[in-house]
Amino acid sequence: MPDCRARGWDLTALLNAADASAPLAARNLWLVRLLEWLRHPAPRVDDGADSPGRALPLLRLTHLLNVLERHPEHARPVAQLLLAIWRDMNAVGLFADVGFAPRMALWSELLNRLRLRVLPGTVDTQELAELFVLLFPEPEDAQWLNQLDAALLQRLAALLAQAEGSGPSWREPMQAGLTALISAVRSAGLSGVLRQRMDAALLQNQPFTQLASTTEQLLAAQASGDSALLHQRLQLLRALLDDCRSAAASVPRHLEQHGVSVDIVFEVEQMHARIRRIEALLDCLVAPEPQRELARLLAELARVTQERRSLRTLFARHYSLLARKVTERSAETGEHYITRTRSEYRAMLLSAAGGGALMAITTFVKFGIAALAFPAFWAGFWAGANYAASFVAVQLMHWTVATKQPAMTAPALAQKLGSLSGEKGLEEFVDEVAHLLRSQMAGIVGNLSAVIPLVLAVQLLSAWLLGTPLVGAPQADYVLHSLTLLGPTLAFAAFTGVLLFTSSLIAGWAENWFVLYRLDAAIAWNPRLVARLGQPRAQRWADWWRHNISGLAANVSLGMMLGLLPALAAFFGLPIEVRHVTLSTGQIAAAAGALGLEVLHQPGFWWCVAAIPLTGLLNVGVSFYLAFKLALRSKGLQVADRARLRRAIWQRLREQPRSFLLPPR
Repeated sequence: MPDCRARGWDLTALLNAADASAPLAARNLWLVRLLEWLRHPAPRVDDGADSPGRALPLLRLTHLLNVLERHPEHARPVAQLLLAIWRDMNAVGLFADVGFAPRMALWSELLNRLRLRVLPGTVDTQELAELFVLLFPEPEDAQWLNQLDAALLQRLAALLAQAEGSGPSWREPMQAGLTALISAVRSAGLSGVLRQRMDAALLQNQPFTQLASTTEQLLAAQASGDSALLHQRLQLLRALLDDCRSAAASVPRHLEQHGVSVDIVFEVEQMHARIRRIEALLDCLVAPEPQRELARLLAELARVTQERRSLRTLFARHYSLLARKVTERSAETGEHYITRTRSEYRAMLLSAAGGGALMAITTFVKFGIAALAFPAFWAGFWAGANYAASFVAVQLMHWTVATKQPAMTAPALAQKLGSLSGEKGLEEFVDEVAHLLRSQMAGIVGNLSAVIPLVLAVQLLSAWLLGTPLVGAPQADYVLHSLTLLGPTLAFAAFTGVLLFTSSLIAGWAENWFVLYRLDAAIAWNPRLVARLGQPRAQRWADWWRHNISGLAANVSLGMMLGLLPALAAFFGLPIEVRHVTLSTGQIAAAAGALGLEVLHQPGFWWCVAAIPLTGLLNVGVSFYLAFKLALRSKGLQVADRARLRRAIWQRLREQPRSFLLPPR
């Protein structure tokens, strides 16, 4: 076959190369070259086919048909070649498989999409579904295929009619694809994973069970030529498909109440897509003049082929519901971190002070682990275990670590935007911003007001009783060197904010997983547990886990990330560390206790002190920003009038600055 690319996509070379007796791979390659020629820019062709605003492939297709109609010696070989391709290709997969995952699992679909994006395709295939990806590889293909008008479709049909011989009817593979799709929908609908989550009232007529027999009756009616019976069976099948669609649509509602599974969401999306494909095939099979319906189906196949290669589309669609549930659960937790009255504000200060006191112990344990000189991984592991145990203890004591607040309170604030309307709604939103900032300030002040004096007191007490502080001068010098504002402290503080946000996602996911698999009911009613604990105690144990699983997951994951990630990063040569405002402040206080009053004369100490508020700001700000953005996206909210919100907040700040720091009297 001539190299059409080397010849500048010359149409004459393409037409001369049309050979119906060539090997199938060569014929497929010719067809790919022809479609590339339709899309490829070329010098202007003036044969009366041009029209303003028309897509280039349509202009070139019109030109091709004009040439073939003027030159029958080229038209017949082209028609024979197209018929030969159709005769030797298996087209069932084009209708039944294109756009669908081979297995009902999200992660296998992710790997399959990666394969499609990375590995090249081949024309040496008998599967039309595989060749289709090479025929229509551009996102614009679906657009121009949709613009095929009746005149062009009729001329294409006339061209194909010139082929001598016969191949399989275009309806045969379409009917086989219809049968395969019906079987897939029926199998998915009757599977326990979906059936148990569908609304029982929508399954009373057993729509999934009736699909196969109704489809067989429809195809038999079409073969017999009985139009009245065909219309009756068609109406029945469409009604059953509507019932199946409604039943599938009830699954996400169940998931929102009882926990989300992205694999189940993926299966539901696949079922909806298959039902749409079935309806498109039915439109083609029963239409009196099916050319327009066939062109529309071809355009849809080109569109889903492109969508099938998109990783972003896959995650955006199937993780949106999970993201919404995670943020909703975070919002429920976040409400407990927002103070609105003076009594709640005082309670937050006391709670944060308790958390700060425990962080003082964590600080000394951290220095002790460092003194043991473990290998890098185990040093990180035990440091993470120390942090995790401390955070869990804070949770069990009902105390507060301030930096954990933003990732939880941001979704709660985002929920307020969903009901933002009018001046009253705007005023309530500004009130919520003031409550949130005031609560965050109380948390940080409470943490630091406890950790600083307690660490200093322990250092001084140790020096008085033992003659030396627990944290000595060498460790103190290292602290002042590493936590200074003149180093990468701020970058590490921002990275720590990302970890704080990540821990909130893990918390929401863990709670969703706990609810999805009904582990609270399993604990409360498992025969062995009930026999061992007794029914009342098993129920109390189940309730405890239900209320604490989110916090435990967040605290353990955050602690282990703070300890292990720097060690793992160092393994890859990445100098990444963490800067948590409360823990960093405790270390600086320990250094001051070790060096005595002379530390006040060292510039390095004051550079470390200057880094504390900025570290806290980045811990809080980055975590809050990421959580707030996720909450907005998961709910589909758009902050349309950002300037109006900013003006309202700045006006409150000018008129009532105290409201952002202290509760109202």
